[in-house]
Amino acid sequence: MTRYKNPGRKKRVGLAVGGGAVRGIAHVGVISVLEEAGIEIDFVAGCSSGAILASLLAAGWETESIKEFAYRLNWWLMARPVWPSRGFLSLAMLEKLLNRELNGKSFNDLKLPCTIIATDIETGMPVRLNEGSVAEAVHASCCIPGLVTPKNLNGRLLVDGAICDMVPVSVLYDMGADYVIGVDIFSFNLRRYLGPFGYLIASFEILLERAGGGIEQADCLVTPRVKGKTWLRFSKKEELYNLGRSAAIEKIDDICNDLRF
Repeated sequence: MTRYKNPGRKKRVGLAVGGGAVRGIAHVGVISVLEEAGIEIDFVAGCSSGAILASLLAAGWETESIKEFAYRLNWWLMARPVWPSRGFLSLAMLEKLLNRELNGKSFNDLKLPCTIIATDIETGMPVRLNEGSVAEAVHASCCIPGLVTPKNLNGRLLVDGAICDMVPVSVLYDMGADYVIGVDIFSFNLRRYLGPFGYLIASFEILLERAGGGIEQADCLVTPRVKGKTWLRFSKKEELYNLGRSAAIEKIDDICNDLRF
């Protein structure tokens, strides 16, 4: 594996980690390869499951600690059923868990500049969260509308950031990044066996995957081969982690070369 070495001025690197539920464990595999190659991340942005990874990385956690945390996760640690007025599940448990693990950190306490993307469900506008409680922001970014109760934050009703910006690349350029690595773990899947419904589902997945334009804007896009893989089963965490590593290894030489002047 190529290891990045640059004696001159360092390009400022941003990492955009997108949504994909349990597939988010693939992000951990990607950052493990970046760490081994000596690629230092200067800015991080995430949405949905990627928001969890972004918050831990920005807090200064090492990859092994992030991996251990990801491997401990399960749905019961994060979610509880609620009376379905605005959703069937609440992610208040996820917020409590992250608040505990991050010692109640605000964005100002983080070691890396970090932005979490959510969507204002009442206006349809993307919301960039980079102030206040990190755990609250991650909670908001993970609320799948219709399934999970929205998070009321700063007078806004917020839901999953992936709806408006699946791989949040542009925010990293605005934060000051010179070079952005995007990680797409969504990967739409055409299910022909479902007939016309399969084509309908695929069309919605394509719209989501391309929301925000991040997969076109990234300087380097890492795409773990997760098409057809589970969204929900934590029992597949090792497979997903290794798919993330494999995809990053395929791109690491290009990244190292791009970062040299």
